[in-house]
Amino acid sequence: MINYSKDEHNIVTLSIDMPGLSVNIMNAAFRDALASAVARLEEEKEQLSGVILTSGKDSFFSGGDLRELISIQDAKSCLDMVEKNKAVLRRLEKLSKPVVVAINGSALGGGLELALACHYRIALDNPKAKIGFPEVTLGLLPGAGGVVRSVRLLGLQEVMPYLLEGKQVSPAAAVKAGLVHALASSHEDMLQQATTWILANPQGQQPWDDAAYKLPGGAANSAKLLPMIMVAPAMLREKTRGNYPAPEAILAAMVEGAQVDFDNALKIEGRYFTHLATGQVAKNMIGTLFFQMQEISSGKSRPQHIPKSNVSKLGIIGAGMMGAGIAAVSAARGITTILKEHTLEKAEQGKTNIANSLHKKVAQGRLPAETAARQLELILPTAHTSDFSGCDLIIEAVFENRELKATVSSEAESMLAADGIMASNTSTLPINGLAKAISHPERFIGIHFFSPVDKMQLVEIIKGKLTSEVTLARAYDYVLQIGKTPIVVNDSRGFFTSRVFASFVNEGLSMLAEGLPAALIENAALSVGMPVGPLAVQDEVSLSLSRHVAAQTKADLEAEGKSWQAPASAAIINAMLDEHQRAGKAAGAGFYEYPKDGSKKYLWPELSKLFGKPGVSLPYTDLQDRFLYIQSIETLRCMAEGVLESSRDANIGSIFGIGFPAWTGGAVQFINHVGAERFAVRAAGLQAQFGERFALPENYLALTQPRAND
Repeated sequence: MINYSKDEHNIVTLSIDMPGLSVNIMNAAFRDALASAVARLEEEKEQLSGVILTSGKDSFFSGGDLRELISIQDAKSCLDMVEKNKAVLRRLEKLSKPVVVAINGSALGGGLELALACHYRIALDNPKAKIGFPEVTLGLLPGAGGVVRSVRLLGLQEVMPYLLEGKQVSPAAAVKAGLVHALASSHEDMLQQATTWILANPQGQQPWDDAAYKLPGGAANSAKLLPMIMVAPAMLREKTRGNYPAPEAILAAMVEGAQVDFDNALKIEGRYFTHLATGQVAKNMIGTLFFQMQEISSGKSRPQHIPKSNVSKLGIIGAGMMGAGIAAVSAARGITTILKEHTLEKAEQGKTNIANSLHKKVAQGRLPAETAARQLELILPTAHTSDFSGCDLIIEAVFENRELKATVSSEAESMLAADGIMASNTSTLPINGLAKAISHPERFIGIHFFSPVDKMQLVEIIKGKLTSEVTLARAYDYVLQIGKTPIVVNDSRGFFTSRVFASFVNEGLSMLAEGLPAALIENAALSVGMPVGPLAVQDEVSLSLSRHVAAQTKADLEAEGKSWQAPASAAIINAMLDEHQRAGKAAGAGFYEYPKDGSKKYLWPELSKLFGKPGVSLPYTDLQDRFLYIQSIETLRCMAEGVLESSRDANIGSIFGIGFPAWTGGAVQFINHVGAERFAVRAAGLQAQFGERFALPENYLALTQPRAND
């Protein structure tokens, strides 16, 4: 667990190497081992010159045991645990002997807290290693003294990005920031530097234990910081909308802790940590954003018996925004990419757009020029289908028109490698229908990217009825290869994300049709944590495209002998397009005005005259619940119909695909957050008041339970 050895200089090396784990984590076994090691150091203190703390793993220390944290229910036992842990670290830093940490890889969360309890920090110069506090992204705060020590090390203002945003940096950047003292070129160099420092500094002491210590950057009530400290809570609330308790708890622990002595600051931090760790939001975020995300990254949603594969040559049909975006992210991962359009000029324009984006990153210092050049070399524009010869994967990314997609896919299919697969980037058209144009439908699949491709992490993989397991596995592996997060769904109209996304937008338009003020609708959506209001989203999508999709859906259903009823949103869209020629952002006018001088957009003032109804009012909570419940209920329908096979894909897809609030843990976890029975009661009330779209599936309770694929 912790190997204890002493050298000829009487320097003890504590090497952390937790058995059965690929990384070191701060769990009960580690806490016991560290307590025993520190007790031994205290017993042998008079015979010691100093201590080197390092890791026996390839990396240093990953942080807390999240399985342990997510199971915490009792506040008293939680507080006792963190207080005991902090007491051991406090004894280590007050050993009166120099303690040096040799960081041989990433030090995240509890790993950085452990490092900060040492007097001197040396890190191996590995640009891939990360140092920082990611706790805020999981609804927590550093609970082993990390808040207190980092504030006293960097100061209240400088530490904010690390604690409030979860900023992670390389070892070199950590030295520049002041988190780490020195870099080492090798493991041997790191240990040699540690030995040299110990022998040169026989009396180990932390800066904050010196009587002359002053907080870097000034105290919280100083003239320099007080204005910032006073406005910070309001700025934070504007970002979190009060839905994320962790950033506010961190800020409070920072400021309150900075105004008392070190040991009382630790107590303040411990109480805020306990409040978060025993709360439901942290459990939601840890369960989905860590464990379920980890399952997806490890391939839990792909067929397990299929060997892993890589794409070496990729074909893309369509060099517009989506096609060029897919080409850019693929070339960035070293994949030779053929970018085809119906004319060479259009294909080259697609590559030029990619080049402009890369050059911008180079100018901003975010990308080395030689890296940008290598990526551009991998993108080959063409107008000839024959250039797809030997492609492992060809993705069609043309306009949402069934006939066009069928034509280009059929032409390209014959160029695939012997084991290659064909894919469509469609966001709405059923894969089973598109597969009819393909000679080998078992080698056809949907790979739905989100816009903008370079920024959106999620990719929705859609299985058709005839899609083979090999095709699914190869598509899944490609998405992981380009650094994206795949979810797997079965084919249906709108699939999963587009269906749920449409339910959110339509709910907003329904509210507008009811006569509610547009600003109230937008703010209600933002207040629950949606990144953008439904009217703003509709403008981004374009009202023309929404009407086109609705017309295509109507035609398809009628061809199948099924009826189609237009939603309340259809009348709003028709009025905006036909009577006022407002098609959305791309057209320069939609529900919002887009000033030509580039100033901030604002809601079109005429909306209240056109759709407002005097005297119409609803409790704000009704609007908030309608946005959250309609999306969760539509997700349940996707599960009931077999579109979704796991709550894992539902939760990750809803958060990263459509912006469902992360504090809920996702569209399915939100039901557990509310409580299954309470959710059913509230849904019934919404159904009675606003319509059958809030009706729960018959097997509602069964859908909220863990499934075989989870």
